[in-house]
Amino acid sequence: MQVIQVDNRPASHAFYTVAGRLLFTESFNDQLRNLIEVLFAGWQLTPVSSTDKRPDIRISFFCGDKQPCIPDNLNQFEIAGGGQCYTGGGELYLALQDSLVHLKETNVDVWFGQLPNPRDPLLATVTSFAVCAALRRFGLFDMHSAGVVEPESDMGVLIVGPSGSGKSTLALQLALSGWAYLSDDELLLSLVDGVVQARGFRRFFAVSQAGAAVKDRFEPDVSLGLKRLSHTPAGVVLFVNLSGEAKSEIRKLTQAESMMRLIRACPWATYDTSVASANLEVLSILARQAIAFELSAARDLLQPGYAAELLRVSRSVP
Repeated sequence: MQVIQVDNRPASHAFYTVAGRLLFTESFNDQLRNLIEVLFAGWQLTPVSSTDKRPDIRISFFCGDKQPCIPDNLNQFEIAGGGQCYTGGGELYLALQDSLVHLKETNVDVWFGQLPNPRDPLLATVTSFAVCAALRRFGLFDMHSAGVVEPESDMGVLIVGPSGSGKSTLALQLALSGWAYLSDDELLLSLVDGVVQARGFRRFFAVSQAGAAVKDRFEPDVSLGLKRLSHTPAGVVLFVNLSGEAKSEIRKLTQAESMMRLIRACPWATYDTSVASANLEVLSILARQAIAFELSAARDLLQPGYAAELLRVSRSVP
């Protein structure tokens, strides 16, 4: 990524594109800037060396600077990880540990109390929140999900579940069976000509190995020669959980069941009130557009080709 220096400014800045939107970032701390560059390199953001176009999104990063006070008149709720979110009047704040994010319209300010450790998940969590919150203003709604594409039908399969539910492992097994992939962890959903499309957000996979404390990180298209796609229409939604058993079980869901689970998987569809209506509309269309299943994943999915065959057979059952 090329960093463009600007005369008479105490910051370095860079441009990226994602889903046709131009993202401008600036950092007032060189060490933090380097961490952000490495982080963005693992996401599906395309660096742009220079442009005359006005950016759609502007994100400013600060480290060690005094953080602003959060207004008292905002709605407050707790989010996963112990953070607090505040919304109201078109503004959104997220306070997590010693960091703070403030979004107003499409401008985002991000403060870290001290320089994050590169291995600390706080850096990725806060920065991802800042980027995704801004993208939601342009109809790109984030969902904690893996995404793969069936080769015969080019149908996108969204694998939805919390951390540790086996999304990455299942996505990798399908990719090794000849399926293309979008991402193993986070997708952006958008409405294109009345159809919900899914777009990958993270380039690398993070897969747990038995007994290992740290997940293996790798880019399957680079290290394994697997096929990565940028986006695809969604045709199947798979809500996955680990059963701990030997044999997997799969059950078809109704549209109502699918919608309820989609809302649980996308908390910002209700928390981020400025765009909640549009977000819920996308989820509602997805629930009608895609066939939904509940998968209790077991050890048999680790057998080569078994996951692909299980999904193929399940889709053929009325």
